[in-house]
Formats: sequence, structure tokens, C-alpha cells
Amino acid sequence: MAVTDDAILRIKEMIVSGELHPGDRLPPEKELGERLGVSRSSLREAVKALEVIRVLDVRRGDGTYVTSLEPRLLMEAMNFVVDLHTDQSVLEIFAVRRILEPAATGMAAARLDDEQLARLEALLAETDAAASIESLVEHDLAFHQAIVEGAGNEYLSRLVESMQSGTQRARVWRGLTQHDAAGRTIAEHRAILDALHEHDAELASALALSHIAGIERWLREASEGSRS
Repeated sequence: MAVTDDAILRIKEMIVSGELHPGDRLPPEKELGERLGVSRSSLREAVKALEVIRVLDVRRGDGTYVTSLEPRLLMEAMNFVVDLHTDQSVLEIFAVRRILEPAATGMAAARLDDEQLARLEALLAETDAAASIESLVEHDLAFHQAIVEGAGNEYLSRLVESMQSGTQRARVWRGLTQHDAAGRTIAEHRAILDALHEHDAELASALALSHIAGIERWLREASEGSRS
């Protein structure tokens, strides 16, 4: 693995230095292996690892290429990790969301245009507290992600998106509906959207913080209750 890890680092250096750019094809396997001083088997393991995290794209019969390296690709592995959460890690994930989402919401308040706000209104109008779990999860994901995308920072958007796993949300919404809290949650979405219409960054950020912290508090209490 040490040799494979070294090959991974060397390929990374080729990309970071600008020797390889997004979309470029890597040299043939034999040539690249000799250049890096590793065997073909070690090089293949390195390429396979970089393919998994979407840095490289192996096209059978054509060659190996550097991907676009767009944040949406590079953050896909994080989505997978978040879906494997435990009770404790869900709380840790919400702690990260509590830091990131209010900041993103405040940024979005200054940037959202009429078309984006209309989309958020449509999303809010499409659901209610009596909707199915699947519908509530779909609404929640789309509503929060649309706000974060409005911040205009692709890396922030994809990082927050990776924290917003559908699996995690299904579990949260199931608990919320069982405790008659879905209506309150949707009302909080309404308040956040009203602040966004006013382009009030401080208020929108504060409401987002309160919204996420409230769900986090419910999760913490539910987790402690299940252990007692």
C-alpha cells in the first residue's frame, strides 16, 4: 500500500502542478509506471482509488482521463459516508450543518433573484405536514439545497449538500411526524423564506440557525431517550 499511496500522491502532484488539467488523458500505463517508478499493479491500484473518488475517469479501450474535478464530483464520496451514519454521527453532522447552513443562508439572502425566490415559493407550496415521509424528505432536501445554491459558492453548496443525506432526512422526518412537529418545521421554512424575500441576511441566518438547532435538540433528546 505504501507504493500505491506514493503513486496516488505523484499523480495528485501532476494535477496540482498543472502538468495534468481537467479532461487531460494520462500517459499510457507503461510510460506512466516507469515515470513514477512503480509496477503496473501498483499503478492500477492507485488509478482505481482515484477513480473511486472521481479524480480519474477510466474509459475502457480509450484510456484514463482527469475528470472535470468539479466540486459536485469530488464531494460524492462524502455523501456515501454520511449515509453510513450512526446515532452519534447524526448529531455531529447536525453540528456541522449548524455552522455552515446559517452562513450560506445569509449569503443567499443577498443574492437570490426573483426567479430563485419563486422556485422556493413553489417548493414550499408543494407540501404540507400531512404529506408522506417521502414527500417531506424530497421537499426538505430541495428547499434547503436551493437556498444554499443561492449563496453562489460551489464548494460550500456541495459541502452542505453532502451533509444533507436523504437517508438521514428520512429518519429525522419520520421522528418529526410522529411527534407532530412537521407543521412547525414547515412554518420555520416559511419564516426563512420571508426573510430571504426581504433580503435580510442577518434575520435569514438567525432563523436558519434556530431551525437547525431545534431539530438537533430534538434528535439529541430522542437519542438520549432511546438509551435510557
